[in-house]
Amino acid sequence: MYGGDEVSAIVIDLGSHTCKAGYAGEDAPKAVFPSVVGAIDQMDIDGTDNPEKNTTALDSNNTVKTFESEKDKSKRKLYVGSQSLGFRRDNMEVLSPFKDGVVADWDIVESIWDHAFRECLLIDPKEHPMLLAEPSSNSQQQRERAAELMFEKYKVPALFLAKNAVLTSFASGRATSLVVDGGGGSTTVAPVHDGYVLQKAVLSSSIGGEFLTDCLTKSLESKGISIKPRYSFKRKEIRPGEFQTVDLDFPNTTESYRLYCQRVIASDIKECVCRAPDTPYDESAYSNIPMTPYELPDGQMIEIGADRFKIPDVLFNPSLVKTIPGMESYVDTAASARALPQMVIESINKCDVDIRRELFSSILLAGGTSSMQQLKERLEKDLLEESPQAARVKVLASGNATERRFSVWIGGSILASLGSFQQMWFSKSEYEEHGASYIQRKCP
Repeated sequence: MYGGDEVSAIVIDLGSHTCKAGYAGEDAPKAVFPSVVGAIDQMDIDGTDNPEKNTTALDSNNTVKTFESEKDKSKRKLYVGSQSLGFRRDNMEVLSPFKDGVVADWDIVESIWDHAFRECLLIDPKEHPMLLAEPSSNSQQQRERAAELMFEKYKVPALFLAKNAVLTSFASGRATSLVVDGGGGSTTVAPVHDGYVLQKAVLSSSIGGEFLTDCLTKSLESKGISIKPRYSFKRKEIRPGEFQTVDLDFPNTTESYRLYCQRVIASDIKECVCRAPDTPYDESAYSNIPMTPYELPDGQMIEIGADRFKIPDVLFNPSLVKTIPGMESYVDTAASARALPQMVIESINKCDVDIRRELFSSILLAGGTSSMQQLKERLEKDLLEESPQAARVKVLASGNATERRFSVWIGGSILASLGSFQQMWFSKSEYEEHGASYIQRKCP
């Protein structure tokens, strides 16, 4: 028994965009911070830079390049959390632990967990059972590695790994549903039946929130609007209420850090002004749409018109990417991606006939991208047109944007605080007796 009043379990949801961590039984996570880290190669600082080394960084395609050797890894200093990343440092690369939705760098994952435990929650992990949320398609190898780290490094008393889709389903009080999770790195559709993910019907698309942010950035740049990162200027008041912007030059700033800072601003523009169009986007119909103003951090006022509708519609029509200047390198990605309504119907059709009706009537929207205005209404409308006549289509989304954004974490918080769940934990003694592979039996 690991629950009770004395010790709360800790719930961690490490997503491709943000990490959420907090105590089981609470309404929202205590700690929310980016899932990327800043890294400075100590060899750069020492002046003994090796020209052949291969650093890991987010490039313009949001892909991860990796260090060639463990020796290089040990010589880097990592900076975690919004504050640390907000402070510009010379030669600091921005690294992601993920590649194609799978953890590729466990050192970064450790640094993120360390930050959550020691600096955000201020706890000793030895004293708390841990519930980790994981992608629906997580491999056995990844699960065993997570278990090894938790038991060997953090000495946790117990562990449980739960699938994202199952936790979202629990958060809405359902045992069976179709979860549409719009994350930062990808959009995943996963059917859940009686608390289990139906693996054969899980579908994923590489068009996620960060992809849409990149589309918006490129589209603005093509119109002559450049987003200045916050570190690249300072504003001083020359008269009351009147400011002058002075550009600052930092030649040793890395490209990955500049892109990260631009993405933070572009992401805010997307969240503030974008909304899914009621009907498929049409250039001529939206050409005279009223402009919406947005003030950039440097004080520049920009006007955003048709892009407000065009960018979100990429989820429903990936071929729109071809019409966005600067996105040429993504055309192949878009060509292989399926539209959101098609993914939903295809996923349901891969399930047994007996449960299809129930899945159509409980489609759950979750993840940060699902908070976009009108997305629920547009998805429901498209599904009604494309689904079988007998299907009663119902798309469900919490009215509270926080609940949508943190639905995975909230489901974990509910699950780990249930009295009936306490015998489900994978305990330290079981790990010592059976090894990490036993996680497959304890957490199916």
